Amino acid sequence: MASMPRAKMGGGGLCKHAVEDHPNVPLLLDPTRLAAFVDPLPLPPVLRADQGKLIRIDMKETEQRLHRDLAPTRVWTYGGCMPGPTIEARSGTPMRIEWRNALPAKHFLPIDHRLHGAEKDKPEVRAIVHLHGARVQTASDGYPDDWYVPGQSRVSTYPNEQDAATLWYHDHAMGINRLNIYAGMFGSVLLRDEHEQSLGLPQGEQEIPLTLSDRLLTKDAQLYYPVSGNSEAPWVSEVFGNAMLVNGALLPYLDVQPRRYRFRVLNAANARFFRLKLAGARPFQQIGSDQGLLAAPVVQKNVLLAPAERVDLVIDFSSMAGQQVELINDALPIMQFRVGTRSVHDASVVPAVLRDVPRMPESTAGSNQRLMTLDQYDDCVAEPMLMLLNGKRWHEPVTEKPVLGSTEIWSLINLTDDTHPIHLHLVRFQILDRRPFDQGQWLASKTIRYTGPAQSPPPEEAGWKDVVQAWPGMITRIIIRFDGYVGRYAWHCHLLEHEANEMMRPFEVVPA
Repeated sequence: MASMPRAKMGGGGLCKHAVEDHPNVPLLLDPTRLAAFVDPLPLPPVLRADQGKLIRIDMKETEQRLHRDLAPTRVWTYGGCMPGPTIEARSGTPMRIEWRNALPAKHFLPIDHRLHGAEKDKPEVRAIVHLHGARVQTASDGYPDDWYVPGQSRVSTYPNEQDAATLWYHDHAMGINRLNIYAGMFGSVLLRDEHEQSLGLPQGEQEIPLTLSDRLLTKDAQLYYPVSGNSEAPWVSEVFGNAMLVNGALLPYLDVQPRRYRFRVLNAANARFFRLKLAGARPFQQIGSDQGLLAAPVVQKNVLLAPAERVDLVIDFSSMAGQQVELINDALPIMQFRVGTRSVHDASVVPAVLRDVPRMPESTAGSNQRLMTLDQYDDCVAEPMLMLLNGKRWHEPVTEKPVLGSTEIWSLINLTDDTHPIHLHLVRFQILDRRPFDQGQWLASKTIRYTGPAQSPPPEEAGWKDVVQAWPGMITRIIIRFDGYVGRYAWHCHLLEHEANEMMRPFEVVPA
């Protein structure tokens, strides 16, 4: 398999004059000085979406202790915890959620009023919930312009007419969702179906959500969101923290038995890619990705998650009795598994065949093919630097109008230096291939000259997806069937700082 580029770690092309007179950065916490593995892994409360029952979830400010030796941290949450409650739902059974905005009237993180949708005439605090990965009518999708203010609420209806999968919910308010998510506004949804439950996979106490994020913390354990140094344009192109949180905790541990466990892993970071492995290069099995189960398990020794991607992992601890095993991101541990010594009966299995995932033939798209550029402008003509999709800003007229029930191939032509996790609302898709191309020739003549062979997706990317890593120097092709509903939706980069600065566009599904 080809090497996987990750998002660049630098300043993202900010003009030099944008960082003049940089304000004093507060003293930041060094997480490596904290005692490791002294706090148990927090598990979010579970809400079950029973048919006909209206679930009410408040968005509110609270304080949460991220580590035993730290003062409580101010966070914004769903339901009073970060991550928010894990919602369990069943395929085919609709759920209704009232999302109530009980946040303060003032934001505690730095708003850039030059970003579209965050102008000074807009309320500082706005919110709208997007259930990421859901096939839902546009009125309940969390369209970025459909925000509402503290004291208001919105009831969303989710039909759940889709396969079992790990979905997640997060804020999507135009221009400030990068801040709202950084503040703590995210949580998981486990959508189940009869087929998945018939497989005998680990369940109950042996099925655990792991939500990953990274933050910068001040010495007094408060969230710090970095700024450019230009008070009129504080936006920065990417935000990376040195404090790695698992379910909102720094360096937690989890007691496990010597048996199989299933972990629903979500990358809820603003920009960080997580490359996960077990200490000692111990193998594990990947059984699912964004939109549910793979066709068959894939044995892995590491897995790379872009922001908003999910993986479904099974770790068999039966050969590790009595050991302490670290889960590592790159070279640094982020949590520890403490494996018990007492043998237990494990009736769970991981079948050799998980479900049927037929590959979508290219022929089903016919002539419905689109070339979609990922563009970067950093020549100081525009300040701050911005990235666009197809050279267009959010507010420009809709140019992508797929017909309901049609199939299209989108070729994502990456003209930037970053890997961009591209997400489409409403739909699921499959990755066809990635292929290197001559960027200079495209910029000169808008023609494609490939410079190497096409790379088919590896088995762990061959299932149904709703986020794709579009690598730099590559054209990434995805095939999409626009099932579900007519209406206006969004597609965007899920590096949240990119998305906030115009790397997001509407598309509109139109009637056949």
